[in-house]
Amino acid sequence: MPDDNSTSLVNLGDLSKPADTLIKKVSSAIGGVFEPWQIKRVAKAEAEASLIKAKSEIEITDLHRRAMHRFVEEEANRQENMEEITKKSIPHLKEESTPEGMEDDWVTNFFDKSRIISDGEMQSLWAKVLAGEANAPGTYSKRTVNLLGDLDKKDAELFQSLCRFGWIIGNFTPLVFDPQAEIYNRAGIDFSTLSHLDSLGLIQFNFISGFNRQRLPKNFVVAYCGQPLALTMQKDTDNELAIGNVRLTQAGRELSSIVNSPGVDGFVDYVKEKWRAYLPTPENS
Repeated sequence: MPDDNSTSLVNLGDLSKPADTLIKKVSSAIGGVFEPWQIKRVAKAEAEASLIKAKSEIEITDLHRRAMHRFVEEEANRQENMEEITKKSIPHLKEESTPEGMEDDWVTNFFDKSRIISDGEMQSLWAKVLAGEANAPGTYSKRTVNLLGDLDKKDAELFQSLCRFGWIIGNFTPLVFDPQAEIYNRAGIDFSTLSHLDSLGLIQFNFISGFNRQRLPKNFVVAYCGQPLALTMQKDTDNELAIGNVRLTQAGRELSSIVNSPGVDGFVDYVKEKWRAYLPTPENS
């Protein structure tokens, strides 16, 4: 583990106003854990004081010492995790960020769930959630934070794979027309993995009838990885467009905003074939 000063947020140098406000907000919400003296030192001092006090009351056994040592090390590790997540969130803050608007209960719950996260990639996901909430308080619900706390790294990677098939159709929408198709299977998306993401609460998976986007105008534009595609529907108003077997839940929609997944080669042509009837001429000729 790095020494006490290596991960301290007070060593970050000059901070922008949003970053400074965020650190103060986090410190206030969870008890000043980002004050200059890290909890590792505080915990050790408190542990030593407890041992001295206990010596006058009971005889300290090796078991007591091991338990106290474990407690100190666990708290130090959790502190380091919280600081790393906060540090990684700072580059994602916007100038107009308003961390002061974050609810204390939300911040407390966030760090209660994230303090055990030591994997660097998972910390980066948590950091984006923290920054996103600071940029626009109310963006991420407690339920979404709790769901993220239940995800392991493989779950997160699987969700990222699904998001590789996401189009902008008003909002972010993964298009899965056939879970048995090779284009999905190559990316690890199939009936089993989609059922798993459904059980986690990230998506709704309907293999039988699928989902439609309703009340669409005659002409509109969708996009995949920044590449626009114009569609022309049959009626002037109140059109429907099939969007496949997957629909994101609220938590899935919120978490999709922090996912940066590369597109899939050939997927635009695959979707065009599914929507061939709506492509304007000359593509529809």
